[in-house]
Amino acid sequence: MHAVVITEPGGPDVLRWTEVPDPVPGPGEVLVDVAASAVNRADMMQRQGLYDPPKGAPPYPGLECSGTIAQVGAGVTGWRPGDEVCALLSGGGYAERVAVPAGQLLPVPATTTLTEAAALPETVCTVYANVFLGARLARGETLLIHGGGSGIGTTAIQLGKHAGAVVAVTAGSQEKLDACKELGADILINYREDNFAEKLMELTDGHGADVILDIIGAGYLAKNLAALALDGRIANIGLQQGRKAELDFGLLMAKRGTIMSTTLRARPAAQKAGIVAAVRENVWPLVDAGVVRPVIHCELPMAQAGEAHRIMTASTHTGKLVLTLGTE
Repeated sequence: MHAVVITEPGGPDVLRWTEVPDPVPGPGEVLVDVAASAVNRADMMQRQGLYDPPKGAPPYPGLECSGTIAQVGAGVTGWRPGDEVCALLSGGGYAERVAVPAGQLLPVPATTTLTEAAALPETVCTVYANVFLGARLARGETLLIHGGGSGIGTTAIQLGKHAGAVVAVTAGSQEKLDACKELGADILINYREDNFAEKLMELTDGHGADVILDIIGAGYLAKNLAALALDGRIANIGLQQGRKAELDFGLLMAKRGTIMSTTLRARPAAQKAGIVAAVRENVWPLVDAGVVRPVIHCELPMAQAGEAHRIMTASTHTGKLVLTLGTE
């Protein structure tokens, strides 16, 4: 088969569409003929040599895909060759085929195409695991989403609104804020023009955010604490502005706040299967009904993965970047 190989750590030009050995499904796995994958910031970090795949994962980028089951491994039930699926991966989505633990499969939703479904697994599972299972967002609470125009952000807006939250977002352009508003965001903050913590406190009459979904890390820690409501929870899932910052424990204690920081990729397969099962039960009916939909900026051929990485680096996109193999 062919896959996108990282020839050496570096920029987008190190990505090469190259012939590699075919994967073989082990017990409990299925082999998927890939129709499409989608780009995540973790892929860029892996390309730069900053985020190695977990042990046993394919070396190629790609944390999600859609496609058709080609082969079912020993012990797999409930799936059969020919089923159209999308999947949460530990790696390997930028390829013509990938072996996937059966517990990380989801059926292609009724309201999406096979290609569109590739944009769902990583973002939906990340948002659900952190905002709902981890931070326990409740109806009537305020959810602050950093990077509202990102793939994670556009998904979190839709799920937060459906859950009955007041949704606040930060973004760096009016175009992205307009897109967030169309998805249902209630409070729109341009982080280039305003101190988001001060603006949020102003617009919530001093209440702040009950849950903050943070992709930034160290650079936003102080302002996230300032924006946090009493008994608020910060769910950190990214380090775009660094790993280390000074924490004011007095302020955290005064707000009775909680900070959780997680990754999805390195979790054991059993944990991932539990998250996928919860998503299938609680989120997939919303996707099937068209209440929650993937927001796709553009589709590019898989062999042009480097160009997709350039677009993500520029951060001018809204929603997901999808890589296709032209199977539809």
